[in-house]
Amino acid sequence: MTFLREVDALAKAGVDVRDRLLIGRRAHLILPTHRALDAASEADKGKEKIGSTLKGIGPTYMDKTGRNGFRIGDLERSDMKERYQVLVRKHERLLGMYTEAFDWKQHEAEWLDALERLKTYRFVDSEHWLDEQLNAGKSASQEGAQGTLLDVDFGTYPFVTSSNTISAGACTGLGVAPTRIGRVIGIFKAYCTRVGSGPFQRSLTDEVGERDPQSGQRIR
Repeated sequence: MTFLREVDALAKAGVDVRDRLLIGRRAHLILPTHRALDAASEADKGKEKIGSTLKGIGPTYMDKTGRNGFRIGDLERSDMKERYQVLVRKHERLLGMYTEAFDWKQHEAEWLDALERLKTYRFVDSEHWLDEQLNAGKSASQEGAQGTLLDVDFGTYPFVTSSNTISAGACTGLGVAPTRIGRVIGIFKAYCTRVGSGPFQRSLTDEVGERDPQSGQRIR
């Protein structure tokens, strides 16, 4: 649904992406129950929560590594509805473990409608498509997400995201060999920031620490 809202926002701005937007069949979909699991898990942690964005990304990665995720390619399968229901039933059992209940069913109809819109876009085996473009002499750029210290392996674990955010993640994310990577461009902030909970190196918890982020002045 978030994806389609972004597409609609671009359309209102006069940018039509339909003819040049391809969706990889291996991309995993975030179900409404994934969001509910994210919220329930975070609430259950209490003071130990990690500051999740509550978008359902973590539970979706859990299903991915558990080998029962729901992917774009599943929308082309004849048993798509059955596969969806199997995963939902699993999530409902997991939700039953938590004390706080989260209503996900109010979002299901909108989500299922969004699937019908997704089906109108072109699905591709992205790793093969990209390989064909590179073999044809074309160039490609890939944008990574988040930051190095949020990498699930090399970040400030466990206060990290669920994926590999370092440059090597381009290979696993795109399905290309390391020899295909020509240049890596790193982007740095002027100073470190952190979203959510977790340790923050050299953080100031006194009056100075409260004041300077607001003023933007250098701490002397």
